[in-house]
Amino acid sequence: MELWFTERNTNYVNFSIKVKEQLYSKKSKFQQIDVFDTYEFGKVLVIDGYVMITEKDEFIYHEMITHVAMATNPEIKNVLVIGGGDGGSIRELTRYNSIENIDMVEIDKEVVEISKKFFPQTSCKYDDERVALYFEDGIKFVEGKHNIYDLIIVDSTDPIGPGEGLFTKAFYQNCYDALTEYGILVNQNESPYYKNTASDLIRAYSKLEAIFPIAKAYQYHMPTYASGHWIFGFASKRLDPIKDFKPERWESLGLKTKYYNTDIHVGAFALPTYVKEMLKIKEYNL
Repeated sequence: MELWFTERNTNYVNFSIKVKEQLYSKKSKFQQIDVFDTYEFGKVLVIDGYVMITEKDEFIYHEMITHVAMATNPEIKNVLVIGGGDGGSIRELTRYNSIENIDMVEIDKEVVEISKKFFPQTSCKYDDERVALYFEDGIKFVEGKHNIYDLIIVDSTDPIGPGEGLFTKAFYQNCYDALTEYGILVNQNESPYYKNTASDLIRAYSKLEAIFPIAKAYQYHMPTYASGHWIFGFASKRLDPIKDFKPERWESLGLKTKYYNTDIHVGAFALPTYVKEMLKIKEYNL
């Protein structure tokens, strides 16, 4: 008998992966968590029926959510990561010796424990002395904080369940307040391709644009996410990800990456016409 995991992308589109075996299944206090061992993608973490990470392609997501901001501002020292219980964003951030402190806030402790057990390649840097892990609501954690973080990464699930509040204007305003003068916010912004995710993208981006002087969107290709075409939001008080980007500074660090590079950094902000029209983005002179 063949075993397949199927994620519903829309009412008319499914994405399926052939499974060797199911390694874990449990409903935590917040969400349903499953782990599958698959033929094509290795181990796969699924939350509430949606693929979060796979061993084969997680590097794409984690490199693009971290290195774009770090290359824009090499002076980042204090970082807040909200969500991201698999630890991949932490892994990438700890590669920078210039970072002094990383606060990570994950609402569901079970995600971290499962990641440590089944995904050591992403969760391998939780023991870094610069990392402080908090198991609480990231929405409440950021409330009332002012001028603390140089970078906030919102490494969230889709805007349903525990992740829903991470897409509100009030949350983004609190993030703005918590950032320093040259602070940057990067957030998971969904896909522009299907109607259901496109509406979430438009709402999230419009809220960032209303709060931050600089708000941009950049794209990445994620094979196991719906449509494969996904967007991160980049928002900052003063730094522009292209105009203030000096590629030679990042290249001088000698970091070895599998997806991100300084050409990708620039090219990721060159969006397809339908996405620019959707978000009404002003064009760069690339």
